[in-house]
Amino acid sequence: MKNKQRYKVRNWKEYNEALVKRGSLTLWFDEEVIKAWHDVKIIDDRGAPPTYSDVAILCALSLKVIFQLPLRATEGLLCSLVELMGLPIRVPDYTTLSRRQAKLRVEIPSLIPTDSRHVVIDSTGLKIFGEGEWKVRQHGYDKRRTWRKLNDGIDESTQEIVASPVTTNEIKDSQVLGDLLEQVDEPINQVSADSAYDSFDCYQQ
Repeated sequence: MKNKQRYKVRNWKEYNEALVKRGSLTLWFDEEVIKAWHDVKIIDDRGAPPTYSDVAILCALSLKVIFQLPLRATEGLLCSLVELMGLPIRVPDYTTLSRRQAKLRVEIPSLIPTDSRHVVIDSTGLKIFGEGEWKVRQHGYDKRRTWRKLNDGIDESTQEIVASPVTTNEIKDSQVLGDLLEQVDEPINQVSADSAYDSFDCYQQ
């Protein structure tokens, strides 16, 4: 067995500067985002039109998720950024963010593969909260208790979820393979799964 090669840091100045830069924070607003901040589409509906576009709400909520902030702190952070950068935009208050986030449509861009996909499949159980949970706390575990199962198909190279059918616990994993593969629009050159999909029907598909 070869001895593990050891490296000794000699350029301490550059090394320390690199560690300091890890905490550096740089934020900027794209010009298109600034232009679309108050560009609200007029909809023939009752009430006053919204002051902020979906782009503005999505921007604020993205900062909320990234820095794990409550809505009030998100408003404060966005106000400070707008003030420091001197942007000609107003900041939505936390009540507006709370109201708009419930109906905000988020479109996640899909990664277009350059070649056919290698799909990796696995499943996991999902607990159902509600009356069943109350029943367990009051009367203990019940064999008739139901749950759901999420079957995920993931692209091996891009780590993108390309299919995700949900079934009841009575459905076997091998029975879902056909529906799962139908959700994948691109050509598939390989499918990898565990022994739960080791059946004659799965090999036929």
